[in-house]
Amino acid sequence: MQKDLGNYRKSYEKSALLEGSISVNPMELFQKWFYEVEASEGVDEPNAMTLSTIGLDGFPKSRVVLLKKFTHEGFIFYTNYKSEKGKAIAKNSKVCISFFWPNLERQVIIKGQAVKIANNLSDGYFESRPDGSKLGALVSDQSEVISSRAYLEEKLKVFEKKYENKNIERPQWWGGYIVKPVSMEFWQGRPNRLHDRIRYQLENIDWKMERLAP
Repeated sequence: MQKDLGNYRKSYEKSALLEGSISVNPMELFQKWFYEVEASEGVDEPNAMTLSTIGLDGFPKSRVVLLKKFTHEGFIFYTNYKSEKGKAIAKNSKVCISFFWPNLERQVIIKGQAVKIANNLSDGYFESRPDGSKLGALVSDQSEVISSRAYLEEKLKVFEKKYENKNIERPQWWGGYIVKPVSMEFWQGRPNRLHDRIRYQLENIDWKMERLAP
């Protein structure tokens, strides 16, 4: 059955993005937007972001992961280093992350380099996770083909017994990346599809701000 999507329409009218009212530092603007989305309570997981990598097969691939921290240096997330995304980053560390916050009609698109964070930082975050999440990281050979769901559940039972009343340490193949941005684009929906697009590009140690046509 075919469905014509051409008549889907929405007018974006909630806000504006003007050069005179925003910071010259994109990380400050990101923080402002993130806190506004968080306070709006209109998005279940405001830290959900789309991570795009170039795979070993040469194709781009995007998937949603969770942002766990952002600093003046960049954006931190955690994963299995042996996963498909981990292998892709090992070969080509240039990635793109993006946020879509429909309740405020906003997007942020970030290009940057993904770099492993220090082991002690990954240790600290892993220790903060619930035991179930820790065991999940041990159980899953992420991105590998498995025979069934039952295989995972049985493997989990084995690890639950193995680590009963024991400390669960972070495996060396699991940890964090920080995406250090070189370009950050902020998109604010506006009426008549004349959206505001402000892009910051890193030039040496300074950010250059420019407006893009919608």
